[in-house]
Amino acid sequence: MKVTSIIAAVMGAIFRVVMAVAVVYLIYRGAGICYDYGYRIFTEPAMTTGDGRAVTVTISPDMSVSDIGKLFEGRGLVRDARLFVLQYYLSEYREDVGPGTFELSTAMTVEEMMQAMVVATDEEEEDEGNSTAGEGDSSSAGLPPAGGMEPEDGGDEGDASGQDVPEDGAGTETGE
Repeated sequence: MKVTSIIAAVMGAIFRVVMAVAVVYLIYRGAGICYDYGYRIFTEPAMTTGDGRAVTVTISPDMSVSDIGKLFEGRGLVRDARLFVLQYYLSEYREDVGPGTFELSTAMTVEEMMQAMVVATDEEEEDEGNSTAGEGDSSSAGLPPAGGMEPEDGGDEGDASGQDVPEDGAGTETGE
């Protein structure tokens, strides 16, 4: 009976040591994965260098961030859809990204893609239009004051021609 109790004690000790090694290994691997993801959130390079390939994507209002990440991964814009979700939630553009059709490139980082997908809301355009109403120019809605310079690309949703725009900046439609 003494022999069986000694064998049981030795087997129990071996089991505890094996379990301790397994727990340490899992913690080590988990920490490595977390560090890798954390590092990649802020340093992930673009998919390609140089000019890259132009990709047109359409984001609908009912798409979740995960759906957008999967779309981008499928189109070759990002390497990992889950990493895109983390980058989105940690981005300063999180609140401003909206639905629409966007021209993106494989040479863009995720931060640059989100910056390109910023959509100004009607409320913001009205507020900013009112702040520039004294200047008589509402074509700079959505842009910070920069000495009255016009945007170079002319791609804003507002009326860049300045025709039939009320001086209070409340309307963005032309030809009323």
